[in-house]
Amino acid sequence: MPPATNPNTNTKPANQYRLPFEAPIFEMEARLLELEARQAQAKGADGAAGLTDQIKTVRRELVGLKRAIFANLSPWETVQVSRHQLRPQSRDYLELIFDQFLELHGDRAVGDDPAIVTGFAHLGEQKVMFVGHQKGRDLAERTACNFGCAHPEGYRKALRAMKLAARHRLPIICLIDTPGAYPGIQAEERGQAAIIAENLMAMSQLQTPIVCVVIGEGGSGGALGIGIGDRVGMLEHSYYSVISPEGCATILWKTADRKDRAAEALKMTAKDLLRFGIIDEIIEEPPGGAHRDPRGAAVALKGFLSRSLRKIAEIPADQLLEHRYQKFRRIGAFFEDPPAECVPPDSPGTEARADSDPVTPPANGAPSPS
Repeated sequence: MPPATNPNTNTKPANQYRLPFEAPIFEMEARLLELEARQAQAKGADGAAGLTDQIKTVRRELVGLKRAIFANLSPWETVQVSRHQLRPQSRDYLELIFDQFLELHGDRAVGDDPAIVTGFAHLGEQKVMFVGHQKGRDLAERTACNFGCAHPEGYRKALRAMKLAARHRLPIICLIDTPGAYPGIQAEERGQAAIIAENLMAMSQLQTPIVCVVIGEGGSGGALGIGIGDRVGMLEHSYYSVISPEGCATILWKTADRKDRAAEALKMTAKDLLRFGIIDEIIEEPPGGAHRDPRGAAVALKGFLSRSLRKIAEIPADQLLEHRYQKFRRIGAFFEDPPAECVPPDSPGTEARADSDPVTPPANGAPSPS
């Protein structure tokens, strides 16, 4: 499948999939196109030089406008960007980053699931095993991929591929982009919950480097099913959450109309999750988001993957699993009773706490688990 269309070179799909807060960007892009058209008509004429200067100015302003808008997105707007129809998907990154891809099909039990793509590939000179969610582009492909909601056979296929990679000491690259695992009764009958749990356990025990990246939506257990790794990153305008904002709002307030408030409360953006220590790095997207410059996003993603594999290679092989275990063990840690040094001297109850054993924070600065 060809890479996602760049809206800067094809205005028709960009207008079709525009987001409300992108309106100023589209207005400036229309102005730029008008100036470029006038320049083409006036080529060689006296006014052509002046138009060239105007075009350069508008281009600079356009980049600044994109940066300003996308640097201040609300959590709900971030969710909208993560779901953008033109946002690069796993197969797009396969085309842009990896070489010599050899796809593996089937779970050797029920069948194949196009919602998860697996296979051997090369990342530069490094042989890797690729695993990624795929939502699809047009209606036919989206239907075949179930809009990125994988069935149990998809997760079994992923597990089969990852075990094969571990057997041959190949690093595993997982790209996450799913609203969640398919919740239908047929999926549950075929062991949806069980296979996700099995994947969590197996990925924590595979003796080979694993790098996971949320490239769009990171929805609940469907994301975690291929999300246990030594390094976990997120593209800047992606999200990672236990539930969608609409689902959360429907449960709490009986209406999906308050999805923006739910998105804020869920703390699901890359900035939030980096602050909580759930991810290791935020991968910066091009100005205006990955959907406006898929190749630029691919360059940034490739850089993160290469850096991550080098960092993991520094961990002694006999310590890799313990390092991975401790990474996830620290998630969700909190102080039930804060250390004495964190409590103001005049705080009530200080005397009682002073006699208790001090709490020593872990070496990485994260709070100790209760």
